[in-house]
Amino acid sequence: MLRKNSRVVVRIREMILHGELQPGQRVREVELANSLGVSRTPVREALPILAQEGILIQLDTRGFVVREFTPQEIMDAIDVRGVLEGLAARTLAEQGAPRRLIQSLHDCLREGDEIFGKRHLIESDEDRYGEMNKQFHDLIVSGAGSKVISDAIERNSRIPFAAAHAIAFDRVDLVRMFDFLWYAHRQHHAIVQALEVGEGERVGALMFEHAYGTKVSINMARRVWRESSEDDDLDAREKESVDARQGAAVPGSLLG
Repeated sequence: MLRKNSRVVVRIREMILHGELQPGQRVREVELANSLGVSRTPVREALPILAQEGILIQLDTRGFVVREFTPQEIMDAIDVRGVLEGLAARTLAEQGAPRRLIQSLHDCLREGDEIFGKRHLIESDEDRYGEMNKQFHDLIVSGAGSKVISDAIERNSRIPFAAAHAIAFDRVDLVRMFDFLWYAHRQHHAIVQALEVGEGERVGALMFEHAYGTKVSINMARRVWRESSEDDDLDAREKESVDARQGAAVPGSLLG
């Protein structure tokens, strides 16, 4: 059973990615709880988690605001994660992955198989997949035994939506979302297979390619960013046009 605050984390993450909460906007517990149809407690628990992900910024006044970021920053950070996780996976394969770790990875595979076995997605699958995906990636990174790699990934994960578990669903097109995530989970199977037989170079390449799936899911939501940006540009142009017309009607001596 997934905790309520886990579902709330996912929904707030979506709201930010889809532009429902704007960069620089203060996040208010009561309004957010009402919008999500939950009590304030899971919202209060979710906000520090999102601050750790780099999506929110905690203020000295104990409040939170949405962090400003660009789509390109997110895409770059996902690429960096792919390189670092590929290095971790290659290191683990070359060292020889312990049997217990492989068993834990197979547990993740079974969890994912259950999600996709019904051949469609439901709302609760979003955070369920995110938790499984986080566990899968954490096992590989920690299994490499490199503090340097782990610390670099942790720092990179402070970029919004760069972390492995920061999944964002397209709720309008769940069929397409299913296809992308199912493909990503098939990559999980290939990664475990490569680890089991010690194919370091192959598993490194698979991990980097696997990160691309996150970019695809993020890009599906970028439609909202583009539409919002285009609307803002249109509003700005209209305002400039109005100001120009009003300025032309004002005597020069009044314009200073």
